[in-house]
Amino acid sequence: MLRLTDLKLPLDHGEGELTAAIIKRLGIGAAELVGYSVAKRSHDARKRGAITLIYAVDVDTRCEPALRQRFADDPQVRPTPDTEYRFVAKAPPRIDYRPLVVGFGPCGLFAALVLAQMGFRPIIVDRGKQVRERTRDTWDLWRKRQLHPESNVQFGEGGAGTFSDGKLYSQIRDPQHHGRKVLSEFVKAGAPEEILYVGKPHIGTFRLVSMVEQMRATIEALGGEIRFSQRVDDLLIDTDSAGERHVRGVTLASGEQIRADHVVLALGHSARDTFAMLHARGVYLEAKPFSIGFRVEHPQSMIDRARFGVQAGHPILGAADYKLVHHCTGDHAGRGRSVYSFCMCPGGTVVAATSEPGRVVTNGMSQYSRNERNANAAVVVGIDPADFTPYDDSGSPLAGIALQRALESHAYVLGGENYSAPAQLVGDFLAGRASREFGDVQPSYQPGVTLGSLDSALPGYAIAAIREAMPAFERQIRGYAMHDAIFTGVETRTSSPLRIKRDDSLQSLNTRGLYPAGEGAGYAGGILSAGVDGIRVAEAVARDIATKGSPEQQFQLRD
Repeated sequence: MLRLTDLKLPLDHGEGELTAAIIKRLGIGAAELVGYSVAKRSHDARKRGAITLIYAVDVDTRCEPALRQRFADDPQVRPTPDTEYRFVAKAPPRIDYRPLVVGFGPCGLFAALVLAQMGFRPIIVDRGKQVRERTRDTWDLWRKRQLHPESNVQFGEGGAGTFSDGKLYSQIRDPQHHGRKVLSEFVKAGAPEEILYVGKPHIGTFRLVSMVEQMRATIEALGGEIRFSQRVDDLLIDTDSAGERHVRGVTLASGEQIRADHVVLALGHSARDTFAMLHARGVYLEAKPFSIGFRVEHPQSMIDRARFGVQAGHPILGAADYKLVHHCTGDHAGRGRSVYSFCMCPGGTVVAATSEPGRVVTNGMSQYSRNERNANAAVVVGIDPADFTPYDDSGSPLAGIALQRALESHAYVLGGENYSAPAQLVGDFLAGRASREFGDVQPSYQPGVTLGSLDSALPGYAIAAIREAMPAFERQIRGYAMHDAIFTGVETRTSSPLRIKRDDSLQSLNTRGLYPAGEGAGYAGGILSAGVDGIRVAEAVARDIATKGSPEQQFQLRD
């Protein structure tokens, strides 16, 4: 088959117009077209009065050899790529110790699934609860101001991605098409098939809950063992005669030890106590940049009009999103920093996302319908390890966590020390005055917000950078700096504040058998990229087990 890309059609094109466009593009007769399928559909809204759909299609014709020759130099007509997933190994009849996966968010979920599909019968431990119990616990914070430190937005089955917009797109390089494997497994678990071809697929929280349950059932049916409310408190490590460190298993909070020579660390970005344990155990970590800021809310209808004009509300377009960035040049403390929108949730809500008592953290969430009144996104400022020093000057790789905790604790105080979040109208923030009452935009954050000033909620350089960026964003989206829009603070967990370094075999730099993976290890940023990293690590584990097996246990590996 041939893949045609960059086929452009009007938003309201007729049923036969795509077929006609394919025939015209290839210069063939209608009888020579056997059929086609849509590989991708996105839209171009740069001209709001003439929004176009852009297709990539896989075409089956009766004259493919001739077409390949004719379009040999055309980058928009190429052979359809082979995206079928192939397992790299098959488990041997006997394994001394089953692989262990720590964490059951998107990364751990796909690491476990692929290991199970290859016959390795992994053991999975997660510090949180099953997804439905976890959902009830999360609602306790949102409705009753009652935090469950081991079962919340961050911890539990499905990971932080369960309480999000369910975005399934990424800008990672994926030459092996592992992302297609992730999407295909989601469809098998109940996601709409459109996620396989729409430009920016998403699922939403409610659908993710049932999908995660279905995938758990699949892993268990294939021999995997999943244990919830089992926090890992220590690693079992020994050193061989050559001085090389090897992981030999884990110790759980209960005191139980699980023996394993292959441990996948799919921790998520908020497992701060586990990071501290790894550092104490000598696992190589390093501090890395991340971002801090606020959640901003606007009327979704305003964003729709700004992005789509008169075609706002079209069913194919849905609720509008946006992506903004500004590089600060002003003569102030934020000079030279980048401010950008992050994790934009159309038609969604701002949610309480702390996992530690006495702290306030914000995040965004949407359902599949994206039909809530407000749009929300994080407006964040990039920071790097040099910015961590005022909070921890020891040079520790954990210094970014000290910064996060300081900001989150102060936000808790600003909010009234009852898990309400501090908030301020954008107009008042730009004018440098405290807010006293809401305007037309009502905040969606639960359990509630406390109006005032956010000037002390972030370091001065971050406040200055955001103040410069908002008028620039206004020039890109009219109404973005509207007086009644609302900032809610603080957003501190945009990504992991550290990286658990690994080598080309995807094992820890200094601890063999330990496989850092996903967001918590600093190798992913979102559901899709975390799932892809989980697959890559599962393949690395399978290959390592294969090469170390006894001769009678050797099995065929895919090149």
